[in-house]
Amino acid sequence: MPPLLETLQSPADLRRLSRADLPRVASELRSYLLESVARTGGHLSSNLGTVELTVALHYVFNTPEDRLVWDVGHQTYPHKILTGRRDRMHTLRQWGGLSGFPRRDESQYDTFGTAHSSTSISAALGMAVAARQKGEDRRAVAIIGDGAMSAGMAFEALNNAGVADCDLLVILNDNDMSISPPVGALNRYLAQLMSGRFYAAAKNVGKQVLKAAPPLFELAKRLESHAKGMVVPATLFENFGFNYIGPIDGHDLDSLIPTLENIRQLKGPQFLHVVTKKGQGYKLAEADPIAYHGPGKFDPAVGLTKPATAPKPTFTQVFGRWLCDMAEQDVRLVGITPAMREGSGMVEFHQRFPGRYHDVGIAEQHAVTFAAGLACEGLKPVVAIYSTFLQRGYDQLIHDVALQKLPVVFALDRAGLVGADGATHAGAYDIAYIRCIPHMALACPADESECRKLLTCAFEQDHPVAIRYPRGAGAGVATEPGLQSLPYGKAEIRLRGRGVALLAFGTLLYPALEVGQRLGLTVVNMRWVKPLDEVLLREVASTHEALVTLEEGAVMGGAGSAVSEALARLGSVIPVLHLGLPDEFIEHGDPAALLAAQGLDAAGIESSVRARFAAQLAAVGKPGLKSVA
Repeated sequence: MPPLLETLQSPADLRRLSRADLPRVASELRSYLLESVARTGGHLSSNLGTVELTVALHYVFNTPEDRLVWDVGHQTYPHKILTGRRDRMHTLRQWGGLSGFPRRDESQYDTFGTAHSSTSISAALGMAVAARQKGEDRRAVAIIGDGAMSAGMAFEALNNAGVADCDLLVILNDNDMSISPPVGALNRYLAQLMSGRFYAAAKNVGKQVLKAAPPLFELAKRLESHAKGMVVPATLFENFGFNYIGPIDGHDLDSLIPTLENIRQLKGPQFLHVVTKKGQGYKLAEADPIAYHGPGKFDPAVGLTKPATAPKPTFTQVFGRWLCDMAEQDVRLVGITPAMREGSGMVEFHQRFPGRYHDVGIAEQHAVTFAAGLACEGLKPVVAIYSTFLQRGYDQLIHDVALQKLPVVFALDRAGLVGADGATHAGAYDIAYIRCIPHMALACPADESECRKLLTCAFEQDHPVAIRYPRGAGAGVATEPGLQSLPYGKAEIRLRGRGVALLAFGTLLYPALEVGQRLGLTVVNMRWVKPLDEVLLREVASTHEALVTLEEGAVMGGAGSAVSEALARLGSVIPVLHLGLPDEFIEHGDPAALLAAQGLDAAGIESSVRARFAAQLAAVGKPGLKSVA
C-alpha cells in the first residue's frame, strides 16, 4: 500500500480523507518526521509530541483561512509537512532551505512568525479582533505550551482576550516540559488540576448518581477516559473569561477531532487543555526528551551516541565550570536562568548548589529584576541568558539594574550568529543595546581562557557587567585552574605590524591574526567594548595609517561605532573601516558559512582590507612582524 502521506499536498487533501484514515496519516507523519530530523538535525521531541494535534487542527479548521498561530514554533515540523513542504524537509535549517520556525514569507499557512516564547495568544487575538472588525467569518487559534504559559506576556494576552468579545481559541499543549523542566506555581496548578479533592469528590458523586442508570454510567466512564477534567469547575482560565474545556488526550484523534469540531461552532474566547507527551512514539525521545530536544544528525535505530573523540569545550561549558568554581569561593553568588538550564550550562551548578540556583521559567523580564532585588540585599547574581532573550528584559536592564548601579553579571550566551536557528536567535544587537546604557560594562572574550578570566573580572566589579560569548567552541585555548582575572577595561596588542591596525572584538581576533600575519598588520585584542581602552586606542591611531574594527554584531551602533566616537573625542581623523553584521537579518545556515558570507572569515577580512586600504598597504610594504602575546 503506498504511503498515504505522499498524497497530501495541502490540508485540503487531508480534509478529503475519512476519519478512519487519520490514524494512518499520523503514524506515517511521525515516521517521516523522525527520519527527516535524523538526517538534518533539528527539534525532535516537541515535534513528535504534536503529530496528532497538528493532524486534528488541519482536519477540523479551514486553514489557511482559519489562522493557526504556533507559540515558539519549534513544534511545527508536522505542520510544515502537511502544508506542502514535505519535499523540502531535507533542507531544514540550512542556508536557502526551510526555517526551523514558522515564517510568513515561507508559507501562507505560517500566519505569524515565531521563535521566542509566549507571543501566540497576543498575535492570535489580534487576528481574531481583525476578523471581527472586517466582518470575516474565520477562526484564530493559538497553540501554546505549558512552559510558554509561564511568561507574563501570555497572561497579559489572556487578560485582554477575556473581554475582547471575539472568536479566539487558545490550546494549551500541556506536555509537562519546556526545554528545561518547567517550574513555578502555574505548572503545579496544572499538575494538580486532575488530582484535586473537588474533582475526586465530584467524580465520586457522579458515579453514585449514575449507577442507578447503568447505560448512562457506562457512557460517563467512556467520556471520562476521552475527556478527563470535564467536570472540573471554574478554573484560572475561566476567571479570565474563557470557556475552559479539558484536559483531553492530545494523542487521541477520536477525542481531539470531535472536541475541536464542537469548539469551532462556539462563539467567544475558548480554552482547550490538551495533554501530550514529548517524544511520543519514539521510545528514546520519550525517555530523554531534553537530549532529543534539538539533536544533530543521528541514526534513529541507534539513537544519540557520544563522539569518538572528546570535542573542545564550548564557551557554555567554560561558563558552567567558572560558575561552580566561583560559587565555591564566594557564598554570595547566586545563579539565575529563564528556563535555559541546559542551554546555558547550569546543570552542574544546579546539582551542586541547589539553594543558590534559580530557574524563573520563561520570564526574562522577571529574571532581570529578580537579580536586581537579590543584588540590593548584598548577593552577587549571575544571570545566564541568551543575547537574543535579554532583548526581552531591556527595560528592566536599564531601569531596575543599571539606573541603580547594581552589581549583576550577565553571561550572554549565543552572541553573534547562531547558525541553524537563524535570525530570531542570533545575538546581533547586544553590543549596540548595552553600550548606550550608563553604568553598564561589556566585554568580548576572544577565546575560552579569556572568557573565564573576564567573568571573574566582571564578578569583581561593583556595577553591572555583561560578558558576551558565542555558541559552540572557540579557538581551543585551554583554561587555567583558579580564578585569575584580567584588567578591567584594558586591551592588548597581539601582533605589531605597520600601516593598518585591526581592532578585534571577541573571537574574530583569530581570523584577524591570520590576516595580520599575511599582510604585516598590527592586531589589537580589544576585549572591552565599554569601557573602551582609549589610551591604547590613541597610541594605535597615532602610529598607523588606518584602522579596521571587527565584531560579530551589528555594525550600526556597535563596537566599531564606539571606536569612531572615541576617535572623534580624541580629535583623530584617521580613516576607519567597520566590519561586522550589516543592517539586515541573517538567515539560518552553517555558522562558518554565514560568517564567510558576511566577510568575517580571514579571507573576507583580507579582501575588505585590501580593497579599502590598498594605498596604505602599498606604502608600507610588508615589514617584519612581532608577536606580542
